[in-house]
Amino acid sequence: MVQFALPVADIPSVEIYETSTRFAVRRIFCVGRNYADHAREMGNDPDREPPFFFSKPADAVVDDGVILPYPPQTKNLHHEAELVVAIGVAGVDINAEQALGHVWGYATGNDLTRRDMQAKAKDMRRPWDMSKGFDNSAICGALHPVSVVGHPMRGRITAHVDGDLRQDGDIGDMIWPVADVIAYLSRSVALAAGDLIFTGTPAGVGPIGRGESCTIAIDGLSSVTTTFV
Repeated sequence: MVQFALPVADIPSVEIYETSTRFAVRRIFCVGRNYADHAREMGNDPDREPPFFFSKPADAVVDDGVILPYPPQTKNLHHEAELVVAIGVAGVDINAEQALGHVWGYATGNDLTRRDMQAKAKDMRRPWDMSKGFDNSAICGALHPVSVVGHPMRGRITAHVDGDLRQDGDIGDMIWPVADVIAYLSRSVALAAGDLIFTGTPAGVGPIGRGESCTIAIDGLSSVTTTFV
């Protein structure tokens, strides 16, 4: 039996809709600039860019309804409403035509971003890992199995901050749909059961202040609400 020098950390996990079972999280990948309107609002040309990816630590994942401390090192915390894909079948160099067969389920997510930190890193041409992969930065609602919801191809996606509508789009407007995202990502890393993919956000990203709550919703999936104190 393997012995460890320190206590083994808890396994990060997310809720599965209407069950007491949880989905163990292995890794978290995120797609950047996957909606044309958001790419343009961030000053980029979406017609010339293949998908690109960044990561968050698995233990950055947070369930629905959690009250979080406002993150340090930022005065401009942003919400990013996203469809989250949970991988259930491992694969590498996956064909887009077969990619959806690797999906276990879907959830509503919020890719939190320390926007001021990200902007400074970009200006200095430095990596912006700490603006994305900080503690409690991967908000994820309850996972809905494919056997229940199928594969959502369209559906309204919104973000409200204290009841004020900030983002209002449709997941069908992704530049690279879920199957293509999985195929592209699997060329760079071997995907495995437990991986989560945040698939990008539509236009309208903006700040969440101290004491405010942010709710992300996608048609057909559970919403996810987070409050910051």
